[in-house]
Amino acid sequence: MRRPPTCVIGSHLDAPRVTGGHDPDAYVELGSFTKVLTGTVLAVLAEKRVVSLDDPVERWLSAPAGTGVTLRHLADHTSGLPRLPPDTGLFNPYRDFTQTQLEQFVGRLDSLVTASPGEREEYSNFGYAVLGAALMSAAGQDYEELVGDHVLVPLGLPAGAVTARPPADQRLLASSWFGRPVKPWDLTGAVLPAGGMWASTRTAARLLTGLLLDKALGEPALTWRRVGDLPLTYHNGATRKSRVFAGALPDGRWVVVHRLSGSIKDTDAAGVGELRAFAQESG
Repeated sequence: MRRPPTCVIGSHLDAPRVTGGHDPDAYVELGSFTKVLTGTVLAVLAEKRVVSLDDPVERWLSAPAGTGVTLRHLADHTSGLPRLPPDTGLFNPYRDFTQTQLEQFVGRLDSLVTASPGEREEYSNFGYAVLGAALMSAAGQDYEELVGDHVLVPLGLPAGAVTARPPADQRLLASSWFGRPVKPWDLTGAVLPAGGMWASTRTAARLLTGLLLDKALGEPALTWRRVGDLPLTYHNGATRKSRVFAGALPDGRWVVVHRLSGSIKDTDAAGVGELRAFAQESG
């Protein structure tokens, strides 16, 4: 069985560890790691008092009044919105999830929530699409401009280092059994703030260390996930064929793993394994 192209970058490595023909400087799909960018934009805009974490959605979008859903709820996955927007497809699930469709869904948001805001956590790509739309409305900028101005430039990264539309000849895609590139999902529509950005694995490492360890933009955003005995702060992402894990420990250990194909659970386990192995070697 062919090994999927894999890249590991971490505090325990002098250089990226690459197998299967991976390229640490090629653009790869970040999947839900995009949410870290969206959550960071929210934190920065809140610090600048452009928005408040507790703003109701209807302050910035044409949502029904009184749903109780706030920007904070959207950011920490407690909005009560389902994981996916209605009418999601199977083979290219977000292709038809347009801005017009998002606006229609927001207009009946009260009928789409499955729990009271703040009642429980349910991971929601739909919620992050709504959050991204609210931030764009509040700031008067499109999503890539928000990320460039409020995340990338302050971290010393060029705006094009993370993008929704990387040059075709600089993308790293999985190959089919016949050697043809596998077409990625269409993620440039309304779902973009939830999972549609691309960056190199090396840039993902810069984002991880700048935001989580250096705290160059303040305390880490609500988006980051925290779990386990390490204790680990991380976020992952998965699209049709792209898998990414980025995590760090309070003592400064960190790792980013990107794979083309394979399961997200295996990629997460590989990242955690890297951190555990490094701890044992250091101890």
